[in-house]
Amino acid sequence: MPKNTLILFFLLHGLFVFSQNENLQKQRVLSSIDSTYSPELVLKQEFIVKVPLDSVWNAYTTKKGFESWATAIAEIDFKVNGTIKTNYNKKGIIGDENTITLHIINYVPKRMLTLQAEITKNFPQFMKEDEKDLYNTILFEEITATTTKVISYGIGYKHTPKYMSLMKFFIQGNEQSYLNLITYLETGKPSVNY
Repeated sequence: MPKNTLILFFLLHGLFVFSQNENLQKQRVLSSIDSTYSPELVLKQEFIVKVPLDSVWNAYTTKKGFESWATAIAEIDFKVNGTIKTNYNKKGIIGDENTITLHIINYVPKRMLTLQAEITKNFPQFMKEDEKDLYNTILFEEITATTTKVISYGIGYKHTPKYMSLMKFFIQGNEQSYLNLITYLETGKPSVNY
């Protein structure tokens, strides 16, 4: 079954929702590419959100949470080897050609989540060839009772010109998605309109 990373999911999301304030992104979401693991790249993105850990975990692992910041429609079977299926089209249905499927590889409750997304026709062929290597690991850390740190690692990108040219899009799309998440968590209001 073809797979890819959650970062690809966020890339698609970023193409639908563009940044309104680049300075705000830089203040709230920190992004870096680690190329020391040649021939691979690791995309690290992190942010701190002013809500309890439970709220952040629920935003990633429940239908209501996911639909409030990430996608119009979500269907979640949260377990090891479960799935998070999403669709950006609010008039679409889970299972149509616009569905994105994220496989839950493993998790430690409220600490870590590892995902792999199925490649769709919207992604470059060279990524399809590497799909078995691409993962997204998300770490959750309680800083205080009302503050949580999230670190996302996009793992398995190759250190090639093709991947380097895509990194800007991945970073921008992910940062916008994380800003949507922060807005939802800190205001209690859904941050996207489809």
